[in-house]
Amino acid sequence: MSPDLTPRWYSPAEVAVLLGFGISKVKMKIATGELRSIKDGKYRRILPEWVDDYIREQVERQEAA
Repeated sequence: MSPDLTPRWYSPAEVAVLLGFGISKVKMKIATGELRSIKDGKYRRILPEWVDDYIREQVERQEAA
């Protein structure tokens, strides 16, 4: 039986699927600092909690408007 492995971080493409965005929109959000990421060699990686933070900020922004 294989263990249930939960990703420790996501690629921008995986985040795009999670959020229902195109990859270019995710890359733009990373470039503007709206979505945190780190550089791992030549790749960008996003922690699951950073995706949650982005979603929470969007909800708070909508509720404040």
